[in-house]
Amino acid sequence: MLQTSARLLRLLSLLQSRPDWPGTELAERLGVTTRTVRRDIDRLRDLGYPVDSTPGIAGGYRLGVGAALPPLLLDDDEAVAVAVGLRAAAAGWVTGMDESSLRALSKIEQILPSRLRHRVNGLQSAIMLLPGDCPVVDADVLTALAAACRAHEGVRFGYRDATRRVEPYRLVRAGRNWYLLAYDLDRDDWRTFRVDRLTAPVQPGPRFTPRPEPEGDAAKYVADSLARAPYRYQATILFHAPLEQVAQTSSPTAGRLEARDEHSCLYYTGAEVLEAIAVYIVLKGFEFEVLDPPELKEFVAGLADRLARSVAGAE
Repeated sequence: MLQTSARLLRLLSLLQSRPDWPGTELAERLGVTTRTVRRDIDRLRDLGYPVDSTPGIAGGYRLGVGAALPPLLLDDDEAVAVAVGLRAAAAGWVTGMDESSLRALSKIEQILPSRLRHRVNGLQSAIMLLPGDCPVVDADVLTALAAACRAHEGVRFGYRDATRRVEPYRLVRAGRNWYLLAYDLDRDDWRTFRVDRLTAPVQPGPRFTPRPEPEGDAAKYVADSLARAPYRYQATILFHAPLEQVAQTSSPTAGRLEARDEHSCLYYTGAEVLEAIAVYIVLKGFEFEVLDPPELKEFVAGLADRLARSVAGAE
């Protein structure tokens, strides 16, 4: 009985780790026959877990949507991540989640082993939020997008006074904002959407076959797309320092670095005002040259003169 129970827990953990599992692959992971897998699936169903199956040689299993929420299995890292996330949501990062987050948090922390509770407290003690620090994201929108990403289901929503039909792939947290990486069906290309700017309810669409993700890295693609955003001013800066050193002081969402040689690199960035670019590159602390645009060259030259005069006047 103990062996069977342990196998059921392992099977449940596998089903929760990804949307679809072929029966043969489950049998291989568990070290049993496909017939045993079928029996174990029936046992999970008897316990209230909604497991959907696809018949045939290439058939498989996936966790479905049930009438009630059965218990979930979490490993140590997942439990810590959930607890920290719930504390953040209770603090107001996601609108409408404060009360429900506190209820869920109380249940999880009640059963956390002491070693995990110390990890959660240690992480949380190092996090401080200022009022208005982050744009507030609607909990229903974030949940709907996450579910659509997992189930490979298309969605429709309003964005910048237009209706967008997309295949959602990843939710990426960059800086203070949440972004959705999706394939825009009307524009036939990959797009990045800022979640707090969605202006209409997320409406479900048909399921889709996943495409290869751009450049194989969703986070990198989102960072590059933010750096290439159509700002009023697009700047090219030459830093007289190795790329590795400049990268340590740069956010991937603020600009793109490109090695020129082993002693220098190019930095591409943009902003709506020249002051933002000038302050950002000066504070990096490296020798630099403004290659483009001409307006930024003039602004930096004027800023240097003002700073020099302020020092001379103080002597």
